[in-house]
Amino acid sequence: MTDPAALNQRLRVFVQRLRRKLQDESSVHDLSAPQASALARLLLLDEPSTASRLAGAERVKPQSMAKTLVTLHDQGLIERAPDPADGRRTLISLTEAGRAAAQGARAQRIEWLTEALAQRFTEAERQVIDEAVALLERVVDE
Repeated sequence: MTDPAALNQRLRVFVQRLRRKLQDESSVHDLSAPQASALARLLLLDEPSTASRLAGAERVKPQSMAKTLVTLHDQGLIERAPDPADGRRTLISLTEAGRAAAQGARAQRIEWLTEALAQRFTEAERQVIDEAVALLERVVDE
């Protein structure tokens, strides 16, 4: 019988390792993991955001996000503009270079994982993985 607590631990460690590996495989512009993650988040949102919203989404302190955004701004990957609805807030958006960097990183992650699945697993093993993913989706879909 499989212990749910032990399975939980293995699954969490695996997900963390996979996330780190995907970040490593998608290094663009020599960005740190938090910088690449902030760019990816802005690409995913597909609209300007505030630093506090980004910090919350990335689960980091606002001060950490502020440092990340300064670096991204200095590299020309994001731009800042006053919020037309509330002049006290600043909206963060991707520049064309930032969008290209985020899309390039995403494409690299997709390519790496696709190749890994194709090369390291047989068709039968890929079917097992597909079935396992379908089962795990029930955890987040409920």
